[in-house]
Amino acid sequence: MAEEVWVGTWRPHRPRGPIMALYSSPGPKYLIPPTTGFVRHTPTKLRAPAYSFRGAPMLLAENCSPGPRYSVNPKILRTGKDLGPAYSILGRYRTKTITTPGPGDYFPEKSSKHVFDSAPSHSISARTKTFRVDSTPGPAAYMLPVVMGPHTVGKASQPSFSIKGRSKLGSFSDDLHKTPGPAAYRQTDVQVTKPKAPQYTMAARAEPPGDKTLKPGPGAHSPEKVTVTKPCAPVVTFGIKHSDYMTPLVVDVE
Repeated sequence: MAEEVWVGTWRPHRPRGPIMALYSSPGPKYLIPPTTGFVRHTPTKLRAPAYSFRGAPMLLAENCSPGPRYSVNPKILRTGKDLGPAYSILGRYRTKTITTPGPGDYFPEKSSKHVFDSAPSHSISARTKTFRVDSTPGPAAYMLPVVMGPHTVGKASQPSFSIKGRSKLGSFSDDLHKTPGPAAYRQTDVQVTKPKAPQYTMAARAEPPGDKTLKPGPGAHSPEKVTVTKPCAPVVTFGIKHSDYMTPLVVDVE
């Protein structure tokens, strides 16, 4: 009876490989990356921006106030207190005294060389204190080798000759006999044996006799003061320049 139930040669047996129908999973079609969400989104599709929702923050214990409806000052607005000007009297603040320079300590006229273009100028000052204790040698402490003469360094020198002074011993002017020369004899005066020539002397200037009293000069006289012999000094006047031969202009006024 059992053989008539099965058709053909097929009989129930264990499957040779895994069959997806035997498992409870939805299958391999859901392994494709999803196109929704932000995490593990499929790279072949555009991903829209994602936003997260956060829960309400916890209320702090010191922030549990009843709110602005209790004990609110009516004079306090959103721009501040609605009050008139009030003044208070306080003591003088204790300030630190600083000695600052006055207007007379500045020299604005000397700032022209810092504002405008000027030629370079140099000043000569005294020697600094550090220079006195400076033990380094100066330019005059070095001696460069000579470049002339037989004692040159690093260069070939030409033959040099020296000129020596004339020796008095053994020379042609050496007086071996020690005889007196022409200057050793005294010269005889020519006027002793020949007629004497005229001689002249120079004396001081001779002044002729005359009156040495002081005489008045031209400035000592006053010719304008002639009132002794004349009524007044001469007076000069300026007249109108005219000609006796020119007809005068006559204007008839009616």
